[in-house]
Amino acid sequence: MNPPGPCPCGSGRNYDECCGRYHTSGEVAPNADALMRSRYSAYVLGLEDYLRATWHPATCPATLDLDIEPRPQWLGLTVKSYKPIDDTHATVEFVARYKINGRAHRLHEVSRFECIDGRWLYRDGEISE
Repeated sequence: MNPPGPCPCGSGRNYDECCGRYHTSGEVAPNADALMRSRYSAYVLGLEDYLRATWHPATCPATLDLDIEPRPQWLGLTVKSYKPIDDTHATVEFVARYKINGRAHRLHEVSRFECIDGRWLYRDGEISE
């Protein structure tokens, strides 16, 4: 499912030129920031296979339950910081806004990423209240 127009990650670029190329063509995200944005877009679009493929196998849950009702309505993403630690580790701090049953929520997380065999993977994160 390719949305026409702007990418859900909020980059201002067209979806096909932004996160869509990672979702559909098999192109690998070049850094943790691009991977985090593509994972947000995958949540918006319900792309469970992509999310699982970009999750570190040591921390990937058995199920993601993306279809459980009520489903969140994703409203936007703000990347607060991207910090490369070394060639294979980085963090991305972000705030994702969403609604469930008309009630607004926000997910504020510092995510940890690891690059294994040239592929960035989401490892885990610390959620802020």
